[in-house]
Amino acid sequence: MSPSVTPMAVICDWPLLRLGLVQAINTQPDLQITAFFSSVQEALRDAKRTELVLIALQVSDQVTSDQVAQLNRQGRAVIVLSTSEAQTDAVLCIKAGARAYLSRKTDVSELMAAVRAVASGRSYLGASLAGHSLPTPPPHITNRERQILQLVASGATDREIAAKLNITENTVHTHLERLRRKIGSRRRADLTRLALKYGPLGEFPAE
Repeated sequence: MSPSVTPMAVICDWPLLRLGLVQAINTQPDLQITAFFSSVQEALRDAKRTELVLIALQVSDQVTSDQVAQLNRQGRAVIVLSTSEAQTDAVLCIKAGARAYLSRKTDVSELMAAVRAVASGRSYLGASLAGHSLPTPPPHITNRERQILQLVASGATDREIAAKLNITENTVHTHLERLRRKIGSRRRADLTRLALKYGPLGEFPAE
């Protein structure tokens, strides 16, 4: 796969919608569906852990929000394609970590805009939610960033983090700088708070 092509996984339990998503996404020069799953449990067990994930399941958004949280803890950037247009459902999913929330009434151009926004590290809310007061999606934290956050929270120095993860100290600095930009703070204590917010130490997934 070309480095310019963004791989993504799709979790969908509706065969006709799967076909439509393939036709919409795989015809784009910069996007490619590399994995299909019929349930979130299958995706959670997938060893490849494709970072960008689209959920389109025929379940309530309460269930979807719980599933978004599970994927988010694995460092996935999640897009929700929902049967609901209710603001309350959108809030549930966004608070759980969804980077984008769309109604199934969305058209192809809006879906592509949402996918590209999330792939580039931004968030996206569907046109049907325009004008509503919704929470800001939490920052997307990659698997490696989660590992570093865990070690920061445990009190490790940058040199110790580098040795533990078998990376250079400069690479650690780069990841920490990205994390600081994401949370808008340069204080190490705020990075520790972010780590604790994502769950008890030891729950972060290995890369």
